[in-house]
Amino acid sequence: MTATTAEQAGRRVEEVLDRLAENGDAEACAAAEEVVRVLMEFYGSGIARVVDLLGRPAARPPADPLGPLLADELVASLLNLHGLHPEDVPARIDRALSALPQPVENAGFDPATGVLRLRATASTGGCGCSGTQDSVRQAAVDALACFAPEVTGVELESGAPREPALLQIGARPSLAGADGHSSAAR
Repeated sequence: MTATTAEQAGRRVEEVLDRLAENGDAEACAAAEEVVRVLMEFYGSGIARVVDLLGRPAARPPADPLGPLLADELVASLLNLHGLHPEDVPARIDRALSALPQPVENAGFDPATGVLRLRATASTGGCGCSGTQDSVRQAAVDALACFAPEVTGVELESGAPREPALLQIGARPSLAGADGHSSAAR
């Protein structure tokens, strides 16, 4: 990859925008300028985040100096976008799953289809209802979009079989009648 200077990139963007303006399509020109603004904001946010993360004082130096950067969704997404993320796909999947509020287990990733199978490892709210399952799945989809965009589908499997319902055992009803004697003895 050749390094492009800010000046070179700026000139290229201006040339493209000038060509669009020469064609007289005001909508296309406005859309292109908006794309440039959105991308500038995106990359500006990413660079600001890197500076913020690297500028935070640490009690002790981290074992992995890249750790805070790789754990940040915005920075990780920029690294993935350009193929610069130093971790492999399984490591990035694990990183995304470890950030979820509900525990899940990686039950297998198929790189050919992009489908990741997950297994819930604990109760997802107690009722086992689909709304709770959907929220776990959606949280995984959102985290994986930043850390492992190779995952294009998520299937959530049930965890271990549900425990049987608790059987409530109470005291045996009294067989004694109102007079205190058993009705069976009469």
